[in-house]
Amino acid sequence: MLDEVTRWFEQSARDLPWRKSTPWGVMVSEFMLQQTPVTRVLPKWQEWIDRWPTPQDLAEAKKSEVIKAWGSLGYPRRALRLWESAKLIAREHGNEVPRNLEALRSLPGVGEYTATAILSFAFDESHNVMDINIRRVYARAIDGAEHPSKSVTRKERDERPVFGPTWSKAIMELGALICTAKNPRCDICPISRSCLWLKNGSPKSDEVRKGQAWHGTKRQCRGLILKRLREKESLDRKKFEWDDQAMLDLALEELVAEGFITKRGSRYRLARN
Repeated sequence: MLDEVTRWFEQSARDLPWRKSTPWGVMVSEFMLQQTPVTRVLPKWQEWIDRWPTPQDLAEAKKSEVIKAWGSLGYPRRALRLWESAKLIAREHGNEVPRNLEALRSLPGVGEYTATAILSFAFDESHNVMDINIRRVYARAIDGAEHPSKSVTRKERDERPVFGPTWSKAIMELGALICTAKNPRCDICPISRSCLWLKNGSPKSDEVRKGQAWHGTKRQCRGLILKRLREKESLDRKKFEWDDQAMLDLALEELVAEGFITKRGSRYRLARN
């Protein structure tokens, strides 16, 4: 498996800019790529790196600038956690992304996956990175299952192979480009001959995987509020066009409580600090 995957990666890997970047560039990419496709992240990542090339640069930005710059990437909590992490890195780590698992895990928004990904992709260390693409390749090739479990299992943590710093990049790329969740390209997969799922006739999983709903949800409502406030410095509550007024009020209350926006009277604006 090692030789086939690494050889395929050398020939087929995408030319992604964060792969040639600094540890900070890798960290920014990992925050942005959480639940967001590469095609949407590419232009936004470049904007951020051009504007804030070091943690200190981002740490000095206003909160409202950070929220605006995040744009329509979605899940804007990631933007604030990255901003908060930048402040800690600048203040406590000499403006350098720490090369230590415990130190990384102490940063806002950095969980097990993000920490191991940063160490693997920024510092060429060998770690078991629990990315969904990696987990899917292993589930099919080793376990014979169409999809991995919803949560990472102890077996995955303890028994998945790691063959060096390039391995996680290669197996992740294989899952992203070939061993995809839908319509996998098994005919050109470099490990098709040893894939247990393929040998067993590609059985369908009992678990039905559905995408998250968006239209008419509170997530959409929150996104609309932030979008309007990125476009206008401040807006009166009645200017947010949303049919479900109770949902609108709840979304506004949440965004105020979470520090995204501020309220004065009936008017709202992006939080500045």
